[in-house]
This record gives sequence, structure tokens and C-alpha cells, in this order.
Amino acid sequence: MVKGLVGTLLSVTSAVAVAGAVVAAPSAANAAAPSSALAVVAANTPATLSSTAKPHLIKYKIYWGRCKDTCRVKVRITNISRTTLYAVSLNARLKVNGKKVGSCYDYVGTIRAKHSRWGGCTVRTRTLSNMWNRWLDGEIRFDRDVNTVVHYEYYR
Repeated sequence: MVKGLVGTLLSVTSAVAVAGAVVAAPSAANAAAPSSALAVVAANTPATLSSTAKPHLIKYKIYWGRCKDTCRVKVRITNISRTTLYAVSLNARLKVNGKKVGSCYDYVGTIRAKHSRWGGCTVRTRTLSNMWNRWLDGEIRFDRDVNTVVHYEYYR
């Protein structure tokens, strides 16, 4: 039985929601405490994680193939859990100089526990080709960046 669909992002920030801490009003004994002390207490109170956080069962690394007027994105996906992952798929969004130039999709399949598989796709768009031609003419820089999302299902 499928328990849930879990996705993870490559970026450093996690998809975990963080709840803020609540500070109670001072009691009558602490009425003389300045209001700045409450701000210090609120800033030093640890935040709690939301109960909706899903486990991250994979890790992956991005490799670049040829990236000129077409761009090949290759991703090594490793299952770090003890469960088999089913219906693993990869979405990649390619940006050049902060501008989205295209995206691609790949179905990877099943990844057994503690094993790895390769996924990859090629971005071919007119925008990417135009950006490459502008770089060849010396008009712009060609700083590529990719944001990938991996979706999978697992059973408990």
C-alpha cells in the first residue's frame, strides 16, 4: 500500500516548515523586566519542526554533459534508505544567468535499498540556443545552473 509521495529539492534550504516560538507575557514578579529582554528570549528560543516533515530517503549529485546550444543534465540518484523506492522520476529546470531557458523530465524507475541509478535528460530550446549564440558573440556570460526535483514512492 502506498503511504505517500515524497519529493526533495537539491537546494540547500530544506522543504521542512519551521514553526515560530511563542513567548508568554511576563508575570507580575517580572513586570520590571525591560521589553528588550523579551526580544532576546524570543530570539534564543529554539524553533520546532513541523510534524508534516517527510523523510529524505535519497541523495543525488548533478553532472553536466555537453552544454552549448543543447544541455545534457545527468543525475546520480542514490537510495540511502532500507526500503525500495518505486516510480522515481526526475525534473530538471535549467537557468542561464538566472533566466529560465528550459526544463526536461526523465523516468528513472525503481531503486533498490542502498543502490544507485542514473537519470538524465537533455534541454533543447530556442532560448538556450539564443543565449549560447549571444555568449559566442561576447555579449553575455554563460553561467548555467540547474534546479532538480526527484519524486518517488515507497511502501512501509
